[in-house]
Amino acid sequence: MQFLHNASLKEYNTFGIDVSARRFISVTNVEDLKEVLAQTYSSELFILGGGSNMLLTKDIEKTVLHIDLKGKELISENENEVLVKASAGENWHEFVLYTLEKGLGGLENLSLIPGKVGTAPIQNIGAYGVELKDVFEECEAIHIQTLEQKTFSKEACKFDYRNSVFKNKLKGQYIITSVTFRLTKNHHVLHTDYGAIKNALDQKGIKDAGVKEISDAVISIRKSKLPDPRILGNSGSFFKNPVISVDLFEELQRAYPEMPSYTVSPQEVKIPAGWLIEKAGLKGYRKGDAGVHKNQALVLVNYGTATGMEILQLSQKVQEKVEEKFQIKLEPEVNII
Repeated sequence: MQFLHNASLKEYNTFGIDVSARRFISVTNVEDLKEVLAQTYSSELFILGGGSNMLLTKDIEKTVLHIDLKGKELISENENEVLVKASAGENWHEFVLYTLEKGLGGLENLSLIPGKVGTAPIQNIGAYGVELKDVFEECEAIHIQTLEQKTFSKEACKFDYRNSVFKNKLKGQYIITSVTFRLTKNHHVLHTDYGAIKNALDQKGIKDAGVKEISDAVISIRKSKLPDPRILGNSGSFFKNPVISVDLFEELQRAYPEMPSYTVSPQEVKIPAGWLIEKAGLKGYRKGDAGVHKNQALVLVNYGTATGMEILQLSQKVQEKVEEKFQIKLEPEVNII
């Protein structure tokens, strides 16, 4: 375990916000995690994973508990499938590359998403037509107060669009310690219909793509659109893509016939939030060191010394402009602390 007092969290959040933690503890195994939980009131803890889906707006007066559990292993396999287990502190993208090196399919569309394995189920991360729930088998977690260890099935996690039971009914009650994935060895179910992937493969002249080629395409797309948080502070997509009624969509489409959309159900349509922000005139907008990225309007960035509050105020401006123009209220995907 690592203990620090008045520690800067700048290196522990992808926005690079320089706030401090009154007390900082990093745990690398489940036994130490249980020891810390047993000695600390849950109300005094702030759980920190990869720091990739949060915006810190102030110093943390609680004890910051950094989950840095490591390890990955093949649990079982049959002719076509394999169960792979990864500890919560494993870097997500490095874990994806690990599965690809073994020729396993299922995670290729989720390449280069920032964060750690343990936070992926909370958010039900997704990209390019695939969500974590599509490959999720189960996760292990510890109840913060009782220290009970529990295994959650896919059904128990109640996955939804960028959502899970860990963001709702069980929010703040459990710490995920590992996640097990069901991946394919052969007969991979490939998702290449998403426009950007198809275009990237076509440009490379790839007709019969495998999981590695799809991953390479996704990495190329994300690098062209999304800034590297190690260079330019950001948390990826700041807002969820809004789901609106067909009636509102048809009304908007009369004014904006080029508006892109994806059918969710006979009654609902999903609209790309980045397109809405761009059409609201905010792509590339900057105030001080807080800005809307010039290549992808869905990403808010820290150009250097922006505070969390300045980025929050920028996000509120984006919400106001989009709602004013389109009657759509954008919902943050990022957790505001």
